[in-house]
Amino acid sequence: MYRHVIALALASIATPTIAQTIVGSGIEPGTTANSQVRPVDFATQIDRDGVLVILTDGTALPEMGLDAGTAAAVRAAIAAAKFEGKAESSLTLRGIGSYARIQLVGTMGDGDKAIRLRDAGGKAAQDLKDEAYPVSIAGNLSASDAASVALGYNLGQYRFDRYKTVGKTAPPVQKVTIVTNDPRAAETEWNTRGRALADGVTLSRDLATEPANVIYPESFVARVRTAFAGVPGVKIEVLDEPAMRRMNMGSIVGVGQGSRRPSRIMLVEYSGGSGAPLAFVGKGITFDSGGISLKPGSGMWEMKSDMSGAASVMGAALSLAKSRAPVNVIAVAALAENMPGGNAQRPGDVVRTMSGKTIEILNTDAEGRLVLADANEYVATKKPAGIVNIATLTGSIVQALNDEYAGLFARDEGLARALAAAGTVTGEEVWRMPLHKNHKEDLKSDIADIKNVVEGGGPGASLGATFIGYFVDEATPWAHLDIAGVNWADKAGPVTPKGASGWGVRLLDQLARNWKAE
Repeated sequence: MYRHVIALALASIATPTIAQTIVGSGIEPGTTANSQVRPVDFATQIDRDGVLVILTDGTALPEMGLDAGTAAAVRAAIAAAKFEGKAESSLTLRGIGSYARIQLVGTMGDGDKAIRLRDAGGKAAQDLKDEAYPVSIAGNLSASDAASVALGYNLGQYRFDRYKTVGKTAPPVQKVTIVTNDPRAAETEWNTRGRALADGVTLSRDLATEPANVIYPESFVARVRTAFAGVPGVKIEVLDEPAMRRMNMGSIVGVGQGSRRPSRIMLVEYSGGSGAPLAFVGKGITFDSGGISLKPGSGMWEMKSDMSGAASVMGAALSLAKSRAPVNVIAVAALAENMPGGNAQRPGDVVRTMSGKTIEILNTDAEGRLVLADANEYVATKKPAGIVNIATLTGSIVQALNDEYAGLFARDEGLARALAAAGTVTGEEVWRMPLHKNHKEDLKSDIADIKNVVEGGGPGASLGATFIGYFVDEATPWAHLDIAGVNWADKAGPVTPKGASGWGVRLLDQLARNWKAE
């Protein structure tokens, strides 16, 4: 009897100790995948029922094989509504002919036609997300035009609904048929480039949208491994904390030391071309509480997406690898969780990086630049042709550029021009911001080589960029993209539903295909 009581008492003492070995609750918030999206097909003729999308460059109807009565009714509706077919405009018609809905989407405007068609495809996807019918899209489209519309539709129909349970209904998944004069060529272009690009953006959006109890450094690595499974030409390397300690990577390990989720550096190397690779290095703070320099509570939930830079470099690498682009790239995710635990680093601490450079930590909420310091120095050992950093780095860039542009900082003019050109082509636009010699003076520490912030204000975005560039050799072409204002959409756009934008996947994909070191 007494032995039994003693055994129960010992069990009750031991149970909390055992429970403490579990990080988090140990219970996944969901086990289902996101809902399926509409598949895309190409054809020479429209369907005779369902939903018809007409892309118009003005008021005239494109040739698409509509019967005379339906075409006349649509022309009358266009005139009555004074619809001009301008880009970003649309007109909904019902009760005409055999169609449940006819949606007119304008494409008329300045600038690149492919962008206007892509955005029109995305807008159609947004407008028709609840229509439970097959969709036909027509508009005098060449094969390349049709592929652009397909990309836009796929980007626009993205959804993240895996945790919805109450009253959830399956969204429409009937196919989308895009009408073109050369369906086979359109399908080839879509399958060899567009589909891979859409997959890359989806990966980035999924990673950034997932809550921090689902995506943390170790699970980020696992999710990316799954995405690249079976993709040819890819080599993956992961550094755990013991490996990083052996290499004296005190900057990234220091950021994560307050968390029970250990830090990681993940490298995905895709070899599809010749010459030295271009390196994309992304900030991967899977949750940023600010550490000891704790952030205010309001809006802190958004810090689950503070790893958007890392998500997008992996998305870009996936796009390039799946499309078998003739390039060499290394995508690097610098992964840590910044928490205010009992072992967290403190303001005033000094850490050293892989190269031996020392950093005085004045604010633990300026942590993204710290993980990038070690990641930059490590990828430099791979002898890249250039390094591009991408990070949700500063609130200062949001104040300067809002959500219209990412901030571009660069020491190499050729790389800066290539990034700006890639932004124009993809619609992920950048604005050049200053780097000044005084910024480096401002960051000098009294007791270390450099400090991670300048207290009292100043040009925060430029100072953050200067800090990151300090850990890249001056001879290496280098640029930094501050995406703090563009990584999350507060309202839906044509190709970006509300939420994580996947910003940078398309830009980096385009850059890798076109940039050459000068």
